[in-house]
Amino acid sequence: MLEWLTPYYLWIKAAHIISAISWMAGLLYLPRLFVYHTQVDNESSQYQLFLTMERRLLTFIMKPAAIASYTFGIMLILTPGVWQKGVYWLHTKIFLVILLTIGHVLMHLWYKNFLHKKSTKSGLFFRVINEIPTLLMIGIVTLAVTKPF
Repeated sequence: MLEWLTPYYLWIKAAHIISAISWMAGLLYLPRLFVYHTQVDNESSQYQLFLTMERRLLTFIMKPAAIASYTFGIMLILTPGVWQKGVYWLHTKIFLVILLTIGHVLMHLWYKNFLHKKSTKSGLFFRVINEIPTLLMIGIVTLAVTKPF
């Protein structure tokens, strides 16, 4: 089957952690950019600067890091002996990662709204949204480290 993954398990795990940290950096920073973006005029050069920063963050950091996180995470799950009966913490972690992914997709949609000058969300909205990835990360890391159930 996929026994060839076993000797590389720790390397795959390291790559998964590195890519997840990179993805989280974007998920934590982009809503903060949105907060600042709501505070400038649609026709200003600052508005365009925020669009450039957001696009680059999404395109060059968040998207590749999310793909890498999923790729290495799936490789870890496929490593023989990792996915076992009764490993419910992993099911819960995967659910939280799916919620994180939904947040990523929503952030991309909010960026598109800024791009087309159709954003109706307030700075307060994005300040609140900015806390959600942190809460999900706390749950994900706690589950991965403690494996409570």
